Amino acid sequence: MQGITKEPAHVIAKEKSPEQKTKKDIVQAITKEPAKAITKEKSPEQKTKKDIAKAATKEPAPVITQKSAQAITQKPVQAIAKESVRAFAIEPVRPIEKQNSSNTAQPFAHYSYKTPEGKRESAPVITHYYPKQIVYPFAKIDRHIDPMLLQAATIAQERAHAHSRSRCWHYVKEALLASGAIDSRPKSELAKDAAQDLVSNYGFKKLLVSDPFAAPIGSVLVYGANRAAGHVEIRTRDGFVSDFRSKTPSPRPLLGVYAKL
Repeated sequence: MQGITKEPAHVIAKEKSPEQKTKKDIVQAITKEPAKAITKEKSPEQKTKKDIAKAATKEPAPVITQKSAQAITQKPVQAIAKESVRAFAIEPVRPIEKQNSSNTAQPFAHYSYKTPEGKRESAPVITHYYPKQIVYPFAKIDRHIDPMLLQAATIAQERAHAHSRSRCWHYVKEALLASGAIDSRPKSELAKDAAQDLVSNYGFKKLLVSDPFAAPIGSVLVYGANRAAGHVEIRTRDGFVSDFRSKTPSPRPLLGVYAKL
């Protein structure tokens, strides 16, 4: 009975045809192979896009720190600022000159006047300022002169006005009397008679001075006039004073410089 036993099923089973075998193998290959083997091979264009996307996602983003941000923002500004400063330092700023046609076309202004003979004349009007000012010399102190005359010059300067009031001899009398240089009021009325009155009644002497600027401080200057009362003034350190203050002496003819020694 043992010898008659049937062979196992796999031995007795019929051998399948090559066509069936290949189909089965194909099915088994399809089912057993991993998914990556079944997937279709993608085109080069799709592959490159995928690679670019992977590269873009996988590459780490650059880290921007505070220092780098400052470097990015500050460096160009500093460079621009330095270049602009250098440019302004090298090239001076030049004002824009406005063309004024009136300055070139307009002639100088003239002042028209009539001479005593009846002739009509004109003179140009000067509108420009000349920086070189005329400097008048200061007066010096003469130790031989009575110190009360120095005080008289100070008093007269304090009481004087900006413009003349035609009372020069009156103000000089008051200054001499207030300082004690004279003990009474002179009686002469005209300024040109002041020299004779001071010499005869108050002990004044004529100094050897012909230039009013050379007169010492406190001296009395008397000026004459043919048809007028004349003029009297006292020399100060920086000018001349009577009833008004002046930097220049009187234009009248000088009769003399008088002082009490």
